Amino acid sequence: MRTALLLAAPALLLLLCGMPALFRTGQADPLGWAMAALILIPASAALSLWRGGAHALWAGAGALTGVLTFVWIVAGRAPDAGAALALAAIMLVAVASGSLLPRRPAWGIAIGLLAAAAIWWPGREEVRPVAGPKPRLAVISGLPLFWREGQGGMDARADAPIVGVLRTRFDVNPLDSALSQGMARADALLLAQPRALAGAELAAIDTWVRKGGHAVVLADPLLRWPSVLPLGDRRRAPAVSLLTPLLAHWDARLLPPESLEEERRFLAQGQLLTIAAASGFEIRGPSCRTEEEGLIATCALGRGRVTLIADADVIDDRLWLADPAKPLQPRQWTADTPGLLTGWLGGEALARPRGWLRSEAELRAAIRWAVLAGIFWAGLGSVLLDRRGRGGIASSRGKSSEEKG
Repeated sequence: MRTALLLAAPALLLLLCGMPALFRTGQADPLGWAMAALILIPASAALSLWRGGAHALWAGAGALTGVLTFVWIVAGRAPDAGAALALAAIMLVAVASGSLLPRRPAWGIAIGLLAAAAIWWPGREEVRPVAGPKPRLAVISGLPLFWREGQGGMDARADAPIVGVLRTRFDVNPLDSALSQGMARADALLLAQPRALAGAELAAIDTWVRKGGHAVVLADPLLRWPSVLPLGDRRRAPAVSLLTPLLAHWDARLLPPESLEEERRFLAQGQLLTIAAASGFEIRGPSCRTEEEGLIATCALGRGRVTLIADADVIDDRLWLADPAKPLQPRQWTADTPGLLTGWLGGEALARPRGWLRSEAELRAAIRWAVLAGIFWAGLGSVLLDRRGRGGIASSRGKSSEEKG
C-alpha cells in the first residue's frame, strides 16, 4: 500500500499544479502542464533514493497518463499529438534529472537545465506573418479597432489586438467610406458594427460582393463593448446594428438579443466563441442559410459570398484574450475567435487546434477519471515492481545459500 501511495503522489501533484493554467485561459492543452512537470524532479529523486530509478520512471509514466486522460475528458477530444509528445519528452527529462541527482548531482543538474529549456521552448508558440504578398483586407467599423478612445493625435493610433492578429495574414486597410478607392482594390471586407452608411455606400458594398468579393459582417443587436466616451458622443460605436437595409436586401433579418450575458458557445466543429448579448438571423430567401442556431449565416450572392455574425463583441479582446499584450501567442487565447475570423475572411490558418474546458460536468468527470487512472497505474506498479524486487532478493539469497553449501 505504501508503494502505491508513493507512486500515485507525483501524478496527483502534477494534475493539481497544472490547474491554474487551465482556469486562466480555459485551454485544455497538455503543454499547460509543462511548468508543473518540474515537480517530477524532486519526486523522482525521492523515489530513486527510496526504491530506485524504475519506480521513478513508473511514477512519471503514471503522471503523464493522468494528465492526458484529464485533458481528453475535459475537452471531449483527443489531445493534440504534438503537444502530448512534447509534454512526454519534458516529463522524461525531468524524471531522468531527478533520478540522477542522488548519485550524480552534476549530471542531474545539467539534465534539469535541459528540462527547463524544454519547458521554455513550447511557450514560444507564436503567430508569424505569412511570407510574400498578403491579401488586401478592407475594414469598415465604428469600433475602436485602430485608435484608443478618449485620446487624440498620434497617441490615439493603436491597433486593437484582433487587428494585430489579422495583420499577420492580411494587408489591413481601414476605410472611412465604402466609396473609397481602397474598397475597389480589396480582396476581402470586414464590416464590423459600422456607423450609419449612406445608401450609395450600401449599394457599393452589395455590388462589390456580387462581383466576387468576400465579406464578413459583424452585426450586433446590442453592443456590450465598454467605452470611456459619454453616451451621445459621435465617436462611440453604434449601440445597435445600422445595417438593417443591407441585411434586408440580402434576405436576412437580425433578431433581438435573447440574453444580455456573456456565453461560451461551442460551434459544431468544436471551436469556441465567447459572445455577449448576441442573437441570431432570420432568413427570408434562398440566398442565405443559417448555422449554429442562427448565430451565423452564410450567403451566396452573385459570384461572392458573405458570412454574417450576430455579434460584434466577439472581437473584443476581453472575450478571447487572457493577456492583451500577447495577442500573437495562441496559448494566451481564451477562445478560437482569431482563427475563426481569419478563416471566415479566407486567410491562412493561425495555429494548431485548441482543446477547451467545456463545462463543470466535464471538469468533475475528468478529475475523477484522471485520479482513478493514476491510482490504478500506481497499484499495478506496486505489484509488478515489488514482485520484481522480491524476486531479485530471493534469487540473491538462493545463490548465497548454494555458495555456503
